[in-house]
Amino acid sequence: MKKLLTLFALVLSTAAAFAQNIPGVERKRHFRPQKEEESPYVLNVTKNTDEDSQANGTVTRLVYQPKDLLLTIVNEQRKMNSWADSTYQRKLAAIPEGGALQVTMYRVGAKNADPSLLTVSARTKDGKEVFSQQLTPGTGRFWNRDQYMSQRTIPFVKVDPSEPLEVTVTDAALKQKFEYIITTK
Repeated sequence: MKKLLTLFALVLSTAAAFAQNIPGVERKRHFRPQKEEESPYVLNVTKNTDEDSQANGTVTRLVYQPKDLLLTIVNEQRKMNSWADSTYQRKLAAIPEGGALQVTMYRVGAKNADPSLLTVSARTKDGKEVFSQQLTPGTGRFWNRDQYMSQRTIPFVKVDPSEPLEVTVTDAALKQKFEYIITTK
């Protein structure tokens, strides 16, 4: 009887641990969108915090860098690195008109940190899609404990800065959506 009870308790504890990582579970949302600490242009709609990372090992961050900021970064790098004029011109030409989105994902296990599992799409308040892209494949690098981090920077489209965009990062493996609101510049 004791063995049966112990076995039953073990099965229940394993099932409870497994239930925390079931793909497709809807992510919790903030009552009001929270400012993303890494970018003043991004508001985080879904709860996507370091505490979540400790609980289930899934965090996705989005940073928007406007063209002005990218131009400033290139100019400062030119001063520090004493680039040749051709290098500077090549870097200037590579700056996208609409700025750039930097997507960072933290996942448990190296194979789960593959950016090709993510699709980034942006819509206006009217529901019109202005941007959609699946990220390029790759692997994550070891971050901490059992987490791996993978990061991609993608060019963003130039849009009307007067209206905010709703950006959704969809994870195909987890079947979850991470939602953000971006104010472009």
